[in-house]
Amino acid sequence: MPRTTSPAKPKDAKKTLLQLLSYLGRHKISLFFIAVFVCISAASGIIGTYLLKAVVNDYIIPGDIPGLIKMIIIMGIIYVAGVIACFFYNKIMVHTSQQVVSEIRSDLFDHTQKLPLNYFDAHTHGELMSHFTNDVDTITEALNNSFTMVIQSFITAVGTIIMLLVLSWQLSIIVIVFLALMLLYIQHNGKMSKKYFREQQKNLGAINGFVEEMVAGQKVSKIFNHEAKDLEKFNELNESLRTASTKAFTYTAKTVPTIVALSYINYALSACVGGLFALAGLTDIGTLASYLVYVRQSAMPMNQFTIQINFLMVALASAEKIFAMMEEEHEIDAGRITLSRVKKEADGTLSESDTYTGDFAWKVPNLGEGVTYVPLKGDVRFHDVVFGYTKEHTILNGINLYAKPGQKIAFVGSTGAGKTTIINLINRFYEITKGQITYDGIDIRDIKKADLRRSISLIIQDTHLFTGTIADNIRYGRLQASEEDVVNAAKLANAHSFIKRLPNGYDTLLESDGANLSQGQRQLLAIARAAISQPPVLVMDEATSSIDTRTEKLIEKGMDTLMENRTVFVIAHRLSTVRNSKAILVLEKGNVIERGDHEELLTQKGVYYKLYTGQFELD
Repeated sequence: MPRTTSPAKPKDAKKTLLQLLSYLGRHKISLFFIAVFVCISAASGIIGTYLLKAVVNDYIIPGDIPGLIKMIIIMGIIYVAGVIACFFYNKIMVHTSQQVVSEIRSDLFDHTQKLPLNYFDAHTHGELMSHFTNDVDTITEALNNSFTMVIQSFITAVGTIIMLLVLSWQLSIIVIVFLALMLLYIQHNGKMSKKYFREQQKNLGAINGFVEEMVAGQKVSKIFNHEAKDLEKFNELNESLRTASTKAFTYTAKTVPTIVALSYINYALSACVGGLFALAGLTDIGTLASYLVYVRQSAMPMNQFTIQINFLMVALASAEKIFAMMEEEHEIDAGRITLSRVKKEADGTLSESDTYTGDFAWKVPNLGEGVTYVPLKGDVRFHDVVFGYTKEHTILNGINLYAKPGQKIAFVGSTGAGKTTIINLINRFYEITKGQITYDGIDIRDIKKADLRRSISLIIQDTHLFTGTIADNIRYGRLQASEEDVVNAAKLANAHSFIKRLPNGYDTLLESDGANLSQGQRQLLAIARAAISQPPVLVMDEATSSIDTRTEKLIEKGMDTLMENRTVFVIAHRLSTVRNSKAILVLEKGNVIERGDHEELLTQKGVYYKLYTGQFELD
């Protein structure tokens, strides 16, 4: 049976059911055989019970032993066929459901990768992960267990009621009354359990959030000796969860025993009244025997059908969340221009190359036929760019800036001035409101996003390492890179020395975002990953903030070699890291208020001068 879960209901069950059926519809042959086997399984029980009438009236009472043996064999074959059909439909359903869920999960992951960053800004990681875990698991369980059970229970319940009416409509009045009582009781218990299951889910979410927060903040908790207070808070949340869960499961647990008790009363009353009918000659013994077996089994399919329908509704609610996410609009990408590997011919023209040459060009389709190759240099310019993450709040107010190939451009300013926003816009993580950004003279909106981002390497303060070896993480920047390339990139980032000191060197396995390395070491690997991609444009957002000054100077020497004839954007609070920049842009409230190199800005004695001389600090 599926796990007990909160009986949430979908907002649009019909639409969600059709979407789910569209996945099931891809497996029509499997569904056909499932339907056939389910019908055989349900029909075997109904037909076998009906044959009891003939067994009693035609063979037991007359004493026809050979005929009785023959009928027992026939009934045995019918019941065995039902068992075999049950085995096959369960096996096929499990295989089909796993295939369907695999397709849903694959489509969801594929769609997730195409969503714009502002979608992830508006949704928590836990919320997104729950679609891949809890919601998918709920659908899996419903398809494995509830889908076929609903069909079989429905067929059995309808077939049983029809046979009861056929055998004795007078006695069936008793059964119908008791079935009505059972349905009313199930409905009442469902309402009460739903109320407390909602409380349970609310309290479960609170306790999970509290535990996650406490685990992440253990250092702070220990520093301030907050363990006792945290335990007290946890016990309060735990008690609320226990109370709600107890009430929810109490109502759930009462359902089956009560239904069983009512079915026993129904059976006893039907047997007594049926006996009187037999004595009065209103029915025969065979009909009564068959009828009483139907009465005995009438409650179970009704109860199963009601319970499984609730589980299916929960699964549809989970499916609705998944499909809603899959209906979110993709990241906008109308670009036509791609990035190609090229080689220079003897006459200076560029031609596309199948091998890595180190040279790249933008492949621009002409209006007529053919293409034009524009050399990739790294010339980035902002023209009156206006942008805000929301319509109500503008971050950049008509920004104009340029970075010529090979220049190192630094951004300085207080928090919220727009430094990181500029970096995000270069990568087209967000779409500008007004203005234009050009890359080698091409509007970046005309460049395919994947190709645009392939030409840019980004190093941020909160770097992310993937599960795998150190070599794999460095090679993430260029998958076809050789071992020699990996080592050279590590040396360039000054990471080679600490990597060689690790027990397994470059084959050291990293897990949990590189938890077995220091923050500085993780940052060095991120720099090596950027170095191996050999990008024409490098973006460093507080990239050396976790590295000591001595290591930073060594890295800068290596980066100078790497960035020769390449464009570099640097964001740094440590002003010593931007002194050798070709141009330093001071930002304030989305505007460039000063521009120049280090010496020029000191001469102006403006904001940069005051920052450098310590007259005031960045927020």
